[in-house]
Amino acid sequence: MTTYEAVIGLEIHIQLNTESKIFCACKADSWGDPPNTNICPVCTGQPGVLPVPNQAVIEKGILLAAALKAEIQPVSFFDRKNYFYPDLPKGYQISQYDLALGNGGYMELPLDDGSIRRVKIEKLHIEEDAGKTIHKPNRRLLDFNRCGVPLVEMVTEPDLRSADEAADFIRRLRQLFRWIGVSEADMEKGQMRFDANVSIREKGSEVLNPKTEIKNMNSIEHGREAIKAEIKRQIKEVEAGGKIESWTLDWNEDTQTLSKMRSKETEADYRYFKEPDLLPINLSDEYIQEVINKLPELPLERESQFINEYKLPAREAKVLTSERYLADYFEGILESYPGEPKKAANSLINDVLGLMNELNLSADELFLTPERLGNILLLVDEGTINTSTGKMLIRKTQQLKKEPGSIVEEEGLAQVTDSAAIERICQEVIEENPAQVEQYRSGKEGVVGWLIGQVMAKSGGKANPEVVRETLEKLLK
Repeated sequence: MTTYEAVIGLEIHIQLNTESKIFCACKADSWGDPPNTNICPVCTGQPGVLPVPNQAVIEKGILLAAALKAEIQPVSFFDRKNYFYPDLPKGYQISQYDLALGNGGYMELPLDDGSIRRVKIEKLHIEEDAGKTIHKPNRRLLDFNRCGVPLVEMVTEPDLRSADEAADFIRRLRQLFRWIGVSEADMEKGQMRFDANVSIREKGSEVLNPKTEIKNMNSIEHGREAIKAEIKRQIKEVEAGGKIESWTLDWNEDTQTLSKMRSKETEADYRYFKEPDLLPINLSDEYIQEVINKLPELPLERESQFINEYKLPAREAKVLTSERYLADYFEGILESYPGEPKKAANSLINDVLGLMNELNLSADELFLTPERLGNILLLVDEGTINTSTGKMLIRKTQQLKKEPGSIVEEEGLAQVTDSAAIERICQEVIEENPAQVEQYRSGKEGVVGWLIGQVMAKSGGKANPEVVRETLEKLLK
């Protein structure tokens, strides 16, 4: 029986988070704006207007190229890509073709088996976005707000081998965009979308067979399902004796089906030529280095540091480096908390992340700074408060906007360690719960956990749990 493998390359469009569009002063982010209210003669292609390049777009393009280990070209050009869509008012798109800003590059993708797959970048260039077509019954509506929004288009080599790998690559790529600050990459807002070129071949073969292209996916999970469906369809077609034709396909998220849109365009169809209204982009070595110097330590490097230096499990390190602000927050805790990094990681993941989601706040909006969280962890380690009080104090610190130590003092949250006081409460619990005491003495030792809970409740959560357990076990003998 023939075993097949998928051969997948991706084309990714990323909206850069500049204030203005790529060639005019209209604001770049039109999310939520009424249709056709964020436009001007330049981005709608009126006669007689001239585009002016946005330097911030060039800078963010350089940053992304550097992060992907691409060669940054000192001289690159803009080109006209000619095609006719209703939402492309000029009848062409200003893009880059043979001399783009970035050349080559790669991103490393950790796989489940511990190995690394290097996904090579074929092309990385900047361009303008087209508008948006909205389909209604018996009519088609056009919104030109998105015209001229700055994009980076990346094309990978066909280095991915499954739908799961493709989905994980997109996830890691989105993480990178946010990490270096070039894009919010919010797929629900269309700030990141991708196409997948999919073919199959016999496992072990190096042949590249005809491919199909699945267009305009703006959800990682939907993209995964679309690629899986296309791989399955191609295998079925080949095993039935058919041939794969190079079609452009559309994925219907509601019906989970693929449909043919058109035959796939080739580069010749676009009739590229140099953009006559724009000069070449000339970048000095000094300017390129100045931009590259702004590049932070990248996610995979930080993840590796958390595993090797702080001895965190790979799963926790991956969570803490999923966003740059989380990684910075974690290391901020360690500046004021000299205890175990794993305790700091657990508190951030299990307590603080949930609080942030609940309050819809980002890390820099929290009153609960890394230093304050570190102070709470110190109070627990020193025995001033117990673990459950520590969790409560995390919430109280954020809610009351007060220092943790002040809250402990004002509300009398300090842990009760007085053995006589604890013994008195334990004796009361034993006397009030004869049935549970009998169960314990008849061999059901797990009941002691329930009795500890009763003592903790009576003490207002302030008793030292270890002293409580020792005292109960002594009294129950």
